[in-house]
Amino acid sequence: MMIEHLLHPLVCERFKSDARYREGHLRVVNALPERRVLGLHSPEIKAVTKRLFREGAEVVISGGVRQFCANGAEVIRAFETVPSECLCYEETVIWGYLINLEKCSPDERLAMLARYIPVLDNWAVCDSYCAHAKWMVRADKETLWAFLQPWFRSKREFEVRFALVVAMCYFLNEEWAGRVFAQLNSLDFDCIKSDYKTIKGKPKVAQQGTVQGVEPYYVRMGVAWLLATALAKFPNQTRAFVCSSKLPADVIKLYIRKARESFRTRTVEALYPEKS
Repeated sequence: MMIEHLLHPLVCERFKSDARYREGHLRVVNALPERRVLGLHSPEIKAVTKRLFREGAEVVISGGVRQFCANGAEVIRAFETVPSECLCYEETVIWGYLINLEKCSPDERLAMLARYIPVLDNWAVCDSYCAHAKWMVRADKETLWAFLQPWFRSKREFEVRFALVVAMCYFLNEEWAGRVFAQLNSLDFDCIKSDYKTIKGKPKVAQQGTVQGVEPYYVRMGVAWLLATALAKFPNQTRAFVCSSKLPADVIKLYIRKARESFRTRTVEALYPEKS
């Protein structure tokens, strides 16, 4: 809605003309059914973000009203006024990227981020934001960790996943590993609401909003991914935690699968060998 007029000319021609390619793209992104996916590739999304950050653009806000935003900060404020359900997948990605690019104080950035996190409803938006949030490398870790606490305790799937992926990307070291593991142990998977529905078997046509795993699938997979990454960094501490944790059995199985799939850990024991 807001900047779709800038995005439509950049949609991949193959996405529009090749049904099989389009199905593959939709299957990977796996947005919820109500979240439209235009079909842009990552380089185009990044290029639009940089253009908006430097030059701004005319945007369309609620009621079809057009307004000119002079820079990225004004575009972010415009995003905050539009109902999130009106935005397409690519717009939600760009919103997050703009927050990462903005030149502002740490408190101002966290305030913008707090207004953005509730919009997250998809693994790709969540994970791409976190991976590109390089400002977190330089951020005061105690302040950032305190900021994450409400999201760890959230009842919404992607708010929790956001905290997990940030912890994995920016806190998974010897100093913080114990606190990260303790946070995993405190997760109440049964209380976390997911808008994704579990189905059996892989459908021939992409069914947006479905998963082939226990709900909340993306939180469970986020924990498994974090643990597999931890295994590559400090295997003994990770194995000790997993073996003594309160994590559900299915999450531990996902962790073992992720560890076996990764080239960094495929030869590393995910659990302590059982004594005969």
